[in-house]
Amino acid sequence: MSHSTTLYGIPNCDTVKKSRAWFDAQGKAYVFHDFKKQGVLESALREWVKALGWEALVNKKGTTWRKLDASVQAAVIDAATAVAIMLANPSVIKRPVVVNGSKITAGYVPEDW
Repeated sequence: MSHSTTLYGIPNCDTVKKSRAWFDAQGKAYVFHDFKKQGVLESALREWVKALGWEALVNKKGTTWRKLDASVQAAVIDAATAVAIMLANPSVIKRPVVVNGSKITAGYVPEDW
């Protein structure tokens, strides 16, 4: 039984480029979902948060997070506030998010793909 793999991210992100190159080199088929062009579904975000925890999905090292007002950053305290900030600013989501069937990962983790 084959699952389709979806790689979520933004095309100019270095980690996403590296991940796409890894998939291509392995000959693994995947669908690329561009956060910038296609957005991100709240239902998908909630599924990811349930699987990984919101802390794993909010990229606090990234430029987008650092550009947010300190009061906005301080307000991210639980899954609900994290989902709200990720919906409003998809670039704050740790990339890539890879979904293959029920398996979900965030970041560059080829050993899990």
